[in-house]
Amino acid sequence: MLISKRRGMAAATALAAATLAVASCGSGSGSGSSEPTSSGPVTIRVQTFGGGSNFGYKNAITKWNAEHKDIQIKEEHLTDQFEQQYWPQMIQWLTSGTGAGDVVGIDEGGMGLAKAHPEWWADLKEHGLESRKADFPAWKWENGVTADGKLFGLGTDIGGMSLCYRKDLFEKAGLPTDRDEVGALWPTWDDFLKVGQQFQAKVKDSKWADGTNTLYQVVLYQEAAKNGNVTYFDQQNNLIVDKNAAVKTAFDFAQKLTEQGLTAKLRNFTDEWAAGIQKGSFATLGCPSWMLGAVSDNAGEDGKGKWDVASVPGGGGNWGGSWLAVPKQSKHPKEAAMVADYLTQAQTEASIFTDFGNMPSNVKAQQDPAVQSAKNEFFNDAPIGEIFAKSAASLQPVFLGVKHAQVKSAIESVVQGMDDGSVAYDKAWQQLVDDAVKAAG
Repeated sequence: MLISKRRGMAAATALAAATLAVASCGSGSGSGSSEPTSSGPVTIRVQTFGGGSNFGYKNAITKWNAEHKDIQIKEEHLTDQFEQQYWPQMIQWLTSGTGAGDVVGIDEGGMGLAKAHPEWWADLKEHGLESRKADFPAWKWENGVTADGKLFGLGTDIGGMSLCYRKDLFEKAGLPTDRDEVGALWPTWDDFLKVGQQFQAKVKDSKWADGTNTLYQVVLYQEAAKNGNVTYFDQQNNLIVDKNAAVKTAFDFAQKLTEQGLTAKLRNFTDEWAAGIQKGSFATLGCPSWMLGAVSDNAGEDGKGKWDVASVPGGGGNWGGSWLAVPKQSKHPKEAAMVADYLTQAQTEASIFTDFGNMPSNVKAQQDPAVQSAKNEFFNDAPIGEIFAKSAASLQPVFLGVKHAQVKSAIESVVQGMDDGSVAYDKAWQQLVDDAVKAAG
């Protein structure tokens, strides 16, 4: 079912909340966990979010279920939208003690709040998973530990950074199509805008970029690395939206992008955006590793060979990455911990990368030759292992506050509002600051 962008995110959120509530009521007991029977296996519900192949668990779950008849994994992909839909609903379930799955995915933007509520989570140390510490970078591991020392989350993927582009549309505009030559077109974001103007002068039925939000995020995380590795909150959880140059720089870029008429005015992870990928409505979008699956899944077979991957303006960066946690309300914490352990093992994360493109956070998986030499057939055999392994090696973790997801959602609505005309350019910055303050509570 398509949700018109003009109906607004409130309608989308209401619809999603209803959908998630139905999923909760129809999939198990009041605790949100499936009850074992004397004749059947324990079913572990894994709740995920994200566009395209989302967490990339399809093949890994099929393999587990074939080998473990006593414990079966059921993935529930609840929504593409984390901040607007998944996380608000998950917070309700965690707070009420009913509705959450046995294993739940958490985006980086929700981890600050998750860490602040140890009462929500089972302690994975009780199931022997403290031994996994050496498998992850220190920052990834520490983000899954609460202040009182409870291990509640294991790392899935990290973002890395690249730019996806349509080769056929570049050719139509008379631009280079070879990925190295394309990357050389835009050493800076100002260069990216100039090339966009060249593209738009030649191509009238497609836009240069999908919208403001994806590229805003790329610039924000790049600039965060230059400004103390923070975005909306400082290390003491103080809101600093109007004081952090990273936010203003990313905002100013997004405003230039839309003022110059270079966007298709699409908000990422909406039905319209997915249709835009399929139809070739735009030529570029910011692509952390997990975005590759969203592009290929939405583009379908007809898009194979039309898309490629190039370096991002301004160097590297990181956007995204998630964790798996076991809610305390699960009736099967031992089995749920086993599943979380399996889904974050080096072999599993390596296979997810080669199958779908999600860059492993597991350092052993990152070092796997199959990961480092991986190519993506859909993207013209782009050397995604080489591209994203470099990002992983130099990644600078960015601190995200307790209310990051709520503030991010409010800010993105303003950035998108500039693009669709609902927020005036000359009032957008002040509205962004005001809405961030409200969201931070």
